[in-house]
Amino acid sequence: MDVNRIRADFEPLARERNGKPPIYFDNGCMTLRPRPVIDAMCAYYTQFPACGGAGRSHHWFAQETNERVEAARESIRRFVNAAHSDEILFTRNTTEGINLVARTFPFQKGDVILTTDKEHNSNLVPWQYLAARIGVEHRVVPVRPDNTFDLDALELALKDPRVKLAAFGHVSNLDGVEIPAQEIIRMCHARGVPVLLDGAQSVPHQRVDVQALGVDYLAFSLHKMCGPSGVGALYVRREHFARMDNFLVGGDTIRDTWVDRPPDFLPPPYKYEAGLQDYGGRIGAGAAVEYLERLGMRAIHEHEVALNRYLTQGLAQFEELEIIGPPEPEKRGSIVCFFTKKPGLGLLADMLDERSNIMVRSGMFCVNSWFNAHRISRNVTAVRVSLYMYNTLDECKVFLDTVREILAEPMFEGLPILPVREP
Repeated sequence: MDVNRIRADFEPLARERNGKPPIYFDNGCMTLRPRPVIDAMCAYYTQFPACGGAGRSHHWFAQETNERVEAARESIRRFVNAAHSDEILFTRNTTEGINLVARTFPFQKGDVILTTDKEHNSNLVPWQYLAARIGVEHRVVPVRPDNTFDLDALELALKDPRVKLAAFGHVSNLDGVEIPAQEIIRMCHARGVPVLLDGAQSVPHQRVDVQALGVDYLAFSLHKMCGPSGVGALYVRREHFARMDNFLVGGDTIRDTWVDRPPDFLPPPYKYEAGLQDYGGRIGAGAAVEYLERLGMRAIHEHEVALNRYLTQGLAQFEELEIIGPPEPEKRGSIVCFFTKKPGLGLLADMLDERSNIMVRSGMFCVNSWFNAHRISRNVTAVRVSLYMYNTLDECKVFLDTVREILAEPMFEGLPILPVREP
């Protein structure tokens, strides 16, 4: 990839503060947007800003809106290699996609749902809510000590015939570790258990082929892959629609209504896309996946791993820092997350921003349950560097140099190295 050419598409990277450019390492939260995506969204608002959807307006602007939205759906279908465009549902984000499955799946009291013990809250809380509301049981498949997936633990969990759904993060937003999805899906399907993958951290960074995986549901967010905020997508394998309940109902979900009998609902995906939608955002979503396809997902992934390898080698020299997850950069993809183990280093993220305009994330990354279950000390702080295709080796060098300068400050001299876990 020609990274310098790519960076020219992202206008925020040309800004300066205090004579220094931004170094954006918070891509696991939200990526920057390239000019083609912004142009596609602006075209909607400036050229044909009308209602789309079934049964609404049929004039020139409305027809153009619908054509562009359906073209975006088709682009997303191709991007994940779904068999049919009607298997792609537009949502607001990954969270809504997972909730849609949770609320429409035909669960009964006593059914069991499996997750791992390091899921993002978006793939934890919906199942806990169902457990409290309708009496399903949420059960955890614990990961190994190095945070990799435990297939033996899954095999044991699947022996219970009450397991009705497995919902796993495809790539962890905590440490970047990818689960062996194809093997997991094979094992689950052998027991008649469908699988939902939280693809928020996988779909933006690597080729995800839903047909090759055999996955039943895949949720992801466009704001993590150069697209607009407030737009997500949910892949549902077509055969599952027959047993799915309705989600949000009302305008744009029906063919016809009467006052004295139930409504006649539209077929999927439209019955799951209630009300007036973010048409400009959907059009921008299509432009985002087309942009990524032009660059090539393999090239993006290889670039990120190369940067991760460099950062991993550089961080290893600091005894005050400890990388979360397996030591091999290839197993952590675009994410380098580490603990700070000296008093005062909880402010490292703020200090990086103030000194060198380096933007990272710190805290629990919406994986609070993992931190609590592993008794991570409140005296240490986790910092996450999350990379994307427009990040450079020079930016990584500035990051390591700035970390080195901060750790050499007199204020940190002689302070103890803190234990990561509570006794």
